[in-house]
Amino acid sequence: MSTENKDLGFIGLLKSFTQPFWIASVMELFERWAWYGLFAVLALYLTGSTDEGGLGFTHIERGEIMSYVTFILYLLPIITGAISDKIGYKLSLIIAYLLLGFGYYFMGDVTSYTAVFIMFLIVAVGAAMFKPVASAIVTKSTDKRNSSFGFGVFYMMVNIGGFFGPLFSGKLRDEYGWKIVFVMAACAIAVNLLLVLFFFKEPNREKTEDSFGSTIKKSLINILEALSDMKLTMLLLIMVGFWLMFNQLFYTLPVFIEEWVNTKPLYESLHSTLPGIADFYKNKDGGINPEQIVNMDAFFIVILQMIISTIILKWKPISAMMTGITIAIIGIALSFYTDNIFYTIIGILIFAIGEMTSNPKFSDYIAKISPKGKEALYMGTYFLPIAVANFLTKWITGDLYANMSDKVIIVREELAKRSIELPEITLEYTKNNFYTEAAQKLQMGADEMTTFLWNTYHPGNIWYVIAGIGLLTIIGLFIYNAIINKKIKIAS
Repeated sequence: MSTENKDLGFIGLLKSFTQPFWIASVMELFERWAWYGLFAVLALYLTGSTDEGGLGFTHIERGEIMSYVTFILYLLPIITGAISDKIGYKLSLIIAYLLLGFGYYFMGDVTSYTAVFIMFLIVAVGAAMFKPVASAIVTKSTDKRNSSFGFGVFYMMVNIGGFFGPLFSGKLRDEYGWKIVFVMAACAIAVNLLLVLFFFKEPNREKTEDSFGSTIKKSLINILEALSDMKLTMLLLIMVGFWLMFNQLFYTLPVFIEEWVNTKPLYESLHSTLPGIADFYKNKDGGINPEQIVNMDAFFIVILQMIISTIILKWKPISAMMTGITIAIIGIALSFYTDNIFYTIIGILIFAIGEMTSNPKFSDYIAKISPKGKEALYMGTYFLPIAVANFLTKWITGDLYANMSDKVIIVREELAKRSIELPEITLEYTKNNFYTEAAQKLQMGADEMTTFLWNTYHPGNIWYVIAGIGLLTIIGLFIYNAIINKKIKIAS
């Protein structure tokens, strides 16, 4: 923190922020509340049994919807950011919230693959309109005295929204069904729409007279200019591996827990020490919902980020990234390696520490290698590896999961060995019907069947692939660092 920041003091820093900054921070909280409130349970909703309100899609269909749409979401800010600079932030936010509110609400009404895809795509376009505007408002509402502290506050809002969204959606869907999750997300966006209509004031920005076509063309040219720097492009390509591994926490782990991990022991243990909290989290089956387990990642970040940031403050970015990814590999591997819920929690904690160690240093390093005067241009490439990783995630969370860990497919394989046939899953013959009848045919209880299948088919072995991707990322960073250091020595 600079001397100027110290002179301001904590209260002085808070008072130094303008109204647009606080409005943007609160809007970020509610936007993340809506997004993570839905996204944390989306995999479960898409593949859930139809008699419980789920859509009964296959894991491959789930992978396609979640991966392709989020790929578009993270790719679009390259264009939507330029559009927002052209039409103004207030109008951009209004458009974003109308798209988000419409998409969230009606996504809960449609049931076909195509309709769900389209509605989720509308949500993604709205989110892509919002993302660059929120960051730009914070940037334009801060200065050298308070920018570091300001982005810290903004990041805190992200994680608060990211924690409370899934916390409430997990509870509400148990009490009132799946539709309430989409209503909750739409209501959070409605709050933001009211904020922007009645309280938001446009911050100072450079107005452009360029046409929409010219604006978008300039944005694309700028991105290509940044990518012509091979030092940046190599880093972005390598970091696709990190985000590909990171995505499995939200895309794959919730359904993995739902299908293979018994969460009842966690509830029972929590109830013996904190009965009130345990009862809040308890689901209708006597356990804890998968999204609440995965949501511990956001909880750990909220309480540990400042400590981790202090520890790694003086670490070199590449060293911190390699260390963080190594820690994250251990965490993600442990989360999938066992069907013991307590190891799953420990794995998520370890993963969160790795995430907090590596992710901030990634953006820090991009800023460090940016030529003077081109910092914003280079930072505009930050979302590119995230977009590519989301596109590739379909291969792991869809195809690979179906081949290695899909409980329905594994049950059918075991039944086939015993020459037992059961009907295909339909709206009438649901996934729950299938599991119940399969357990009866195998002469086992539901939990007994799950344990038998786990020990026989080892669905947790998917961790080898996920961890392998992380390991390749570390190797890539190690080689990258060696090449960069060698070039620096030659130049000097």
